[in-house]
Amino acid sequence: MDFPPYYLDHIAGGRLIIGLIACLHVLINHPLAVGAYPLLTFMEWWAHKHNRPDIDRLAYRITFVVFLVTTTVGALTGVGIWLSTSLFAPFGIGSLLRVFFFGWFAEWLVFISEVVLIMWWFLSWKKADTPEKKKKHIKIGLALSIMSWLTMALIVAVLGFMMNTGDWSQSRAFLDAMTAPLYIPQLGFRTAFAFMTGAVFLWFCTYFFTKKDAAARAWMVERLSHVVLTSLIALFFFGVWYWFRIPEAMRANQSVALLSMSFVQWQDKFAMLLGCTNGVFLLIAIGGLTVPRLIPRWALLIPTFMGIWLLGHFERAREFMRKPWVIAEYLYSNGIRKDELRFLQSEGMLKHATYVKHHTVTPENRVEAGEDVFMISCSRCHSTTGLNGVLEKFTLMYGPGEWSEGGMVAFLGTMHKTSTFMPPFPGNRAEKEALVAYILDLRKTREPLTGAQSDGIRLPDLTPASIKP
Repeated sequence: MDFPPYYLDHIAGGRLIIGLIACLHVLINHPLAVGAYPLLTFMEWWAHKHNRPDIDRLAYRITFVVFLVTTTVGALTGVGIWLSTSLFAPFGIGSLLRVFFFGWFAEWLVFISEVVLIMWWFLSWKKADTPEKKKKHIKIGLALSIMSWLTMALIVAVLGFMMNTGDWSQSRAFLDAMTAPLYIPQLGFRTAFAFMTGAVFLWFCTYFFTKKDAAARAWMVERLSHVVLTSLIALFFFGVWYWFRIPEAMRANQSVALLSMSFVQWQDKFAMLLGCTNGVFLLIAIGGLTVPRLIPRWALLIPTFMGIWLLGHFERAREFMRKPWVIAEYLYSNGIRKDELRFLQSEGMLKHATYVKHHTVTPENRVEAGEDVFMISCSRCHSTTGLNGVLEKFTLMYGPGEWSEGGMVAFLGTMHKTSTFMPPFPGNRAEKEALVAYILDLRKTREPLTGAQSDGIRLPDLTPASIKP
């Protein structure tokens, strides 16, 4: 309501862009930074201690890949998250900035340290050609590993807070926000996941870098199997803890969160697939511990792709389960705060919105006012005729025939009860009727909705002639 709407209609307003950028960033950050840095540091230390230059060379070659990806795609997607959330969900990122100002500031300092350390570590690797230099170089890798984990530890506080605010809902204290109930279990879960997928990524690189070095490959398979097996045990422990700390209302969304409403009936089969995926990790890890030289090179590729889809799907499910909230029990997904909902339902949202064409609903402007209402209350999750389109949803409910205007108005008042992942309608009855009028008109015209980036900033006519005495 307080920001000009940057809106891309056919992809549900832009939330898909946020999700894709964020998932790609996590897929790089967790395995390649949080997980891989300490494993590569261990490889360098072990190679130095046991005089194994072949392991040191292998660690260096893998580090080159990690360095290249994290400092390009990883860094760009990190910036992309800030840019996309500022455009498509400024109310959400603005609230989180106010709550976590000191946390974000600390994360920025840690991130800058991480960038400096990865450049220093990689670019000075070949210059560490004496025992003393090598010891100092290993310490750089250790410092880098700590900083990469601290970056995640600070961000996880924000992610956990968004699902369960804990004592912050009463105290509004920064420390209560940082230590919300989901913080420790989610941090443990993500740390274990990062080490497991980091080990899997090193497996992936080993496939390409050890074609003619079976000894180095067997060493990698055996050592990384320890990491995968230990991480799986930690994942189970922290995963159960994490699950039962999630609010019960959010856990009720899990059937839709796993696959979307179109595939809810496949939930049991999908859960079985998840179990089988973890079983494959377990089998390869046990094989790597017992018969590392018998593990074929191609088997090192399988867990990598499984790790990608597991981590990506976890992020999608976590984001959906949080609905209808951006911040649990504080800010709804459409940017309306919980404490202002009743006020807006009584007085109307248009009266208090900044960037709308009409502040009141009249018989003459019902469709245009309804478009404003749609933009405020619906556009953060729905498009008009594209992805997650509002016409598609009403067609599923009412069929291809004539739609009942009264029935649609009644539905808007109860939709949050029948679909718990939808926020309550944040306007009065006149605005419900205006929204229905817009949707019915949209059904005829099927004209896509455009945002402020195309239409400019929309303000009401406030010239003296337009103001009624």
